[in-house]
Amino acid sequence: LTLEGATAGAVVGAPAPEVTAVANDMSEKRLSDFRGKTVILSTVPSLETAVCDAETRVFNERASSLSDQIVVLTVSMDLPFTQKKWCDAAGIDRVVTLSDSKLRQVGDRYALRIRENGLLARAVTVIGPDGVVRYQEIVSEVTKEPDYDQAIAAAQVAAGN
Repeated sequence: LTLEGATAGAVVGAPAPEVTAVANDMSEKRLSDFRGKTVILSTVPSLETAVCDAETRVFNERASSLSDQIVVLTVSMDLPFTQKKWCDAAGIDRVVTLSDSKLRQVGDRYALRIRENGLLARAVTVIGPDGVVRYQEIVSEVTKEPDYDQAIAAAQVAAGN
C-alpha cells in the first residue's frame, strides 16, 4: 500500500487540511462547514465492498449513541449517486457520505490516495471543534477494519464528553 498526496497529510496537533467534497445531493460540502463540531472523518476505498460496508454501518450504529456535537463523515471515491443508493439500501441515517471522485481534495490533502488504484486508503481522522487534528489511524491493510473504540474515544475527548 503506497500512499500519495500533494502534502504531508493530516498531522495530530496541527490544523486539519481544508477540503471540499461532493454530497449525495451534488452540493459541495467543506470541512469548515462542520466547524464547532467534532468530526470523525472516515475514508474508505468503496462503500460497495464488504469491509467498507461494515465499517460505515458500525460508525452509523455508534453515532446514534454519540452527542450531537460529533458528526461522522465517510468519504470514498464512489460517485454521489452510488453513495445515495447505498445509504438508502443500508438505512444509513447518522453518517454523512461524501464523494472525493470529482475534486480529489481529501485524498490529496490528507495524503490518503492509494497509488496503485487511485482509491482512498482506509483511515480515521478525528478533528476537534477547533479544526485541529486530534487522532488519526491509517489502517495498514485495507481488508482490516479500524479501531472503532479508539476513534470514538478520541472524538468524545475532543468534544468534551
